[in-house]
Amino acid sequence: MYQIYFYNLKKQTMKVKKVAVLDLYNDAPNQGMRNIKEIITNKNNTLGITLEYDIFNVRAKEEVPHIEDYDIFISSGGPGSPFEGEGKAWEEKYFHWLESLWHYNKNCENNPTSTKKYAFFICHSFQMICRFFKVGKVCLRNSVSFGVFPTHLTEEGMRDEMFEGLNDPFYMVDNRNWQVIEPDMQKLEQLGAEILALEKIRPHVDLERAMMAIRFSSEIFATQFHPEADPMGMLSYLKDDAKKTEIIEIHGKEKYDEMVDRLDDEDKIVLTHRTILPNFLQNAVRQLNWELVNA
Repeated sequence: MYQIYFYNLKKQTMKVKKVAVLDLYNDAPNQGMRNIKEIITNKNNTLGITLEYDIFNVRAKEEVPHIEDYDIFISSGGPGSPFEGEGKAWEEKYFHWLESLWHYNKNCENNPTSTKKYAFFICHSFQMICRFFKVGKVCLRNSVSFGVFPTHLTEEGMRDEMFEGLNDPFYMVDNRNWQVIEPDMQKLEQLGAEILALEKIRPHVDLERAMMAIRFSSEIFATQFHPEADPMGMLSYLKDDAKKTEIIEIHGKEKYDEMVDRLDDEDKIVLTHRTILPNFLQNAVRQLNWELVNA
C-alpha cells in the first residue's frame, strides 16, 4: 500500500517544509510536546532540509491550522476523555480540519500538480481520528494502562516502513484510560486503512486486544501509544512523588521498579523514540520531494 520512491534530487528542489503541531494537552503539564519539538528539530540535522513548525493549541484556545499552509501535521496526545469535546467549538474545528485534510488528499489524486499532506496522530488524537472515521469502538478500559509494554505488529505492520528498525514485539510507552476495540473491517477497507499493531498478548485476560496503530492512508498514520516518549521525560514523570505513590498503590512496587529499569534499555523505548516518528518525518519529506520533482 505504501511505497518508497528512490530518486536523485537536485539541491535546488529541496526547500523548507512546514510542520503544524496540534497540541491537544489542554494546557495540562506534559512531556509530549517537548518530545515532538525535539524530534522535529533533530530531523533537521539528518534530513538536510529545514523543518519549521508552529504550535496550535486546539483544546484550550480552539486553534487549528489551515491545510494549505503546511506540508506535515502532528497531532499530540492529551488528558481526559476523547468524548469530552462533544458539542464544543474546539472539537467541531478539529473534526472540520481532519475532514479537510482527508478531502484535500483525495482531491490531489486527480490533480498531478498538487502535493498531498502528511499527518501523524498520537494517543488522544488516535482516539479522535478513530471516532471521526468510526473504525472501531472507543471505550473505557477496565483499568488504566500505564508503563512500558510490548506491542505486537500485524502482518501489515511488519511490512510498513514506519516500523522499520523495530523488533516484533517492540516496546512503547502507554498511558491511557481509553481504548479502541472491535474494528469495523468493512469501514477500514472502504478507507483503504490497515491495522498495523495490537495490544500485548494477555492469555490470562479474556478481553479483546486494542488496536495500537493504524495506517489510514499512505499519508495518514496513527498510534494509540506515545512513540515520541523518551527516557528522560518518563523518568521525570515516574520520579514525581505523587505519581510514584499513585503507581505503586495501583500496580505495586515491583511493577514501578520494572518501569524504571526498562527506561535505559536500548532495545525498548529508546529504540521506539528513535524510530517511529523520525521514520514518519523522513518518509514524508521523501514523498513530498518526489511529488515536487515529478509534478
